[in-house]
Amino acid sequence: MKLYNTSIGVILQKNNKEILLDDGLTNIINRDNLFEWLSNQNEKEIRVNWDEIAIYAPLEKQEVWAAGVTYLRSRDARIEESKDAGGADFYSKVYNAERPELFFKSMPHRVAAHNEEVFIRKDSSWNVPEPELTVFINSKENIQAYTIGNDMSSRDIEGENPLYLPQAKMYERSAALGPCLFIPEKEISPDTIIHIAITRKNKIEFDSAVSLNRMKRKLHELATYLFREMIFEDGVFLMTGTGIVPPADFTLHEKDIIDITIDGIGTLSNTVACRK
Repeated sequence: MKLYNTSIGVILQKNNKEILLDDGLTNIINRDNLFEWLSNQNEKEIRVNWDEIAIYAPLEKQEVWAAGVTYLRSRDARIEESKDAGGADFYSKVYNAERPELFFKSMPHRVAAHNEEVFIRKDSSWNVPEPELTVFINSKENIQAYTIGNDMSSRDIEGENPLYLPQAKMYERSAALGPCLFIPEKEISPDTIIHIAITRKNKIEFDSAVSLNRMKRKLHELATYLFREMIFEDGVFLMTGTGIVPPADFTLHEKDIIDITIDGIGTLSNTVACRK
C-alpha cells in the first residue's frame, strides 16, 4: 500500500483503488500496526486525476535525520574526500564502530517534494546527490513506512574538515522525500534495489544501482540509536545512508534531473537549482 500527501488530502492507494482519508498525515502514520489499520480503510473511494493535484513531500511536523557511512562505498568515498584534511581515519573508524553516525538533516519546511527543485550550494564546487532508503519511525520507535530520500551533499566542504558536515549537509532544500510512503505487510526486502540516474541536457551523465543488502547496519539498529536520548512525539524520518557515490570528477549542474527509484516505492524526481 502507498500513501500520498496531496493538495486534496491524504490518498491511500491499495488494491487498484484510491481512497481519500479523513485525517491528517501525522495522525494517520504515527500509530502502531499502520498496515493493518490501512487495510481496513475502504470509505471515500475516489478517482484521482494526478495531473490536476499537487503531490507534497510525505511529512508534516516530522524532523528528518540521516545516517552516514552505512555502506562500504560511502566509507571509501568519505576517506577519499577527506584525506588531505587528515580526517580519513574518522570515517574508517565509524564504519567499524558499534555506534553509527547519525546527524540532523532538515526541518519539514526545507524538504523538497517529488518534481520540485533541490538546491546545490553556490559556495561549493563538488555537489552530489545521495540516494537513500528512508524510513518513517513512529513515536514508539517502530518503523511503519518507507520512502525515497535524496541527501544532497557538498563533498568538498565536508572533505575540507569533518566539523563542516552541518554546512555540507544542512541548507535550504538539501533534502528531498517522496513521492509517497510505502507500507508493506512485512519489513522491506533486503534485496530491494536502489537506482539513480542523473540526466543533463537529455543525456544520462551518471547511472548506478545498489542492493539494500549491501548496507552494514540494520534498520532497527539505526532507529534504536536515534531514539536513545531523543523523543519524537510525531515520529521522525531517517535517511539510512547511501551505497552509491558518483566518481570524484562528477558534480551536479543546475538543471540536472535526478531520478531515484526504489523497488516497490516508485521514483523521486528532482531538478537541480541554486537558491536565488
